[in-house]
This record gives sequence, C-alpha cells and structure tokens, in this order.
Amino acid sequence: MNIVVLDGHALNPGDLSWHPLEALGRCVVYDRTPAEQTVARAADAEIVITNKTRLDADVLARLPKLRYIGVLATGYNVVDIAAAKRRDIVVANVPAYSTASVAQTVFAHLLNLTHHVAEHAAGVREGKWAACEDFCYWDVPLIELAGQTMGIVGYGRIGRAVARCGAAFGMDVLACDPHAEIVAPAEPADLGALLRAADVVTLHCPLTDETRGLIDSTRLALMKPTAFLINASRGPVIDEAALADALNAGRIAGAGLDVLCAEPPASDNPLAAARNCYITPHIAWATRAARQRLMTIAIDNVRAFLAARPKNVIA
Repeated sequence: MNIVVLDGHALNPGDLSWHPLEALGRCVVYDRTPAEQTVARAADAEIVITNKTRLDADVLARLPKLRYIGVLATGYNVVDIAAAKRRDIVVANVPAYSTASVAQTVFAHLLNLTHHVAEHAAGVREGKWAACEDFCYWDVPLIELAGQTMGIVGYGRIGRAVARCGAAFGMDVLACDPHAEIVAPAEPADLGALLRAADVVTLHCPLTDETRGLIDSTRLALMKPTAFLINASRGPVIDEAALADALNAGRIAGAGLDVLCAEPPASDNPLAAARNCYITPHIAWATRAARQRLMTIAIDNVRAFLAARPKNVIA
C-alpha cells in the first residue's frame, strides 16, 4: 500500500512520530507540497494524507490509483468531495480532536482583551512599575468577566466547551445555531438578539455558503461599542474590511482572531494595524496534545479503511 503525506510539517514539525503510519505501508512524508507538484508526488499513491494541500477535481482525475484521502483536520474544504464520490474515493476527516485547545485559545484572547497581561508585563520589564508613585498601575480599564454576557455563534462541540468555560467564569451565555439544539449552560437567542446583548461574541461555525461573510458591517453595527469579537473558527466568516473599519471607528472595543481569510495573510491585511486587534497565527489547534490526538485518529482512520471498516467518512 503506497501512502503519501503531502504536507505533514504543520502537524508534526518533529515532536511526534510517523512510525505508526509507516507500519501500514510504503510511506513518504513531505513537509509541504507546492500545488504544481501535487500530482507528481501522489501519482502512485493509493492513500493520500493532506492538511491544506488542495485536491480538486482536476487533481483527482490525474490520480488513477487513489482510493482514500485522509484530511488532517476537521474541515475538509480542501477536497472536492463531489469529485471524490464520482471516483469512489473514500474521504475521512478527524473530528473533535482540538475542542479543549480551541476553547482554551478563546479564553486566552478574551483574558488578553480584558486584562492585557502581556502588555502590562512588558511595561513592568521596561521599568514602568519601578517608576510608579503608587503600589500599582494599569494602562487600560480592566474588565471582570463575571456578570458579562457571552454570545456563541455555532453550538457544536467547541461552542459547547466554550459555553462551559464562560459559565465557570460566572458569565451569562447565549448561543445561536440553526443546526444544533441549544442546551445548558447557554440560553438560545437569534443572531440579532445575541449580537445586541453580548459583551463578547465568539464564533464557532463552519465555513459554508451560509456563514461566509456572516459578520459584516450590518451585523457589526448591532454590537455594543464596548463588546469584543473573537474568531477561532474560519477567517472568511468575518468581512475583514468591515471589522477593521468598526475597530478603528470605535464601534466595537476589540477583537481576538486566530484565523484570517488568507493564511498566511497579505502584508496589507487591514486588520494587521487595526485598533485593539490581536491576531494569533492559527494556533488554537496546535497544542502538542491536540496534534498527537489528531495524528492518532488520522492513522486509526487509515487502519480502519485498510480493514474495510472505514470511519469518520465524509464521502
């Protein structure tokens, strides 16, 4: 069985092991694969593993031996699912591996926005506390989360985990999701009511035709000028130009983003210099524990396919 991993570096920059996958067949692992080399590298593969390397209809048509695609992620928009179905290629993803890590990242951003820990620590290092006339100082207003309202857009596994964290901080939690039941600790609300009421809005919806550009200028205008927006789902859920305008005009108070529309971003991305906007480089999923879980499940998926009992199948 010929196995090719097209872009393994993000998952495993060297701190994990590919040995369990290599035990399943002849295995070649590439750190990264430029688009123009995808067909050449996967030409003899029966199993292809991809993270962000695209496998569109044209590429699939040129891989006659391909029987299985394993996606090293929960989202699978890098694969043309309809084309894979027409070719009887099994496609499997890895659900629910990063729930705890993403929820943790949401609160890393929220706590940064409310307490600015790194900035105050930097000020101390620069000597600002030593030069202070009082026993303490703060450069921006500090915000307590207890009693604040969190609005969660998308109430799947991650949304529910974030809700539990919010409740543990003493927050009131609202959630909206047309495809999921809203259960405790969240209370249901439609999107407009949620945006109006929330002190922090956090996005946990998949990228679909329905959600692309969901948070646009009209919906940003519904938010409180004191509210924060956090996105650890998919970048295109937000209209980036509209968000930059809202931040710079003070129509919302701040944003914490782990994802952008283009990754890596262009140097002129309007959010890079936007007021009170903190961007991390798509790392919510990347704790070692989550990456090990991802690798284990992905290899188990391959093992199940080889045993003619495929699981986590998309197509």
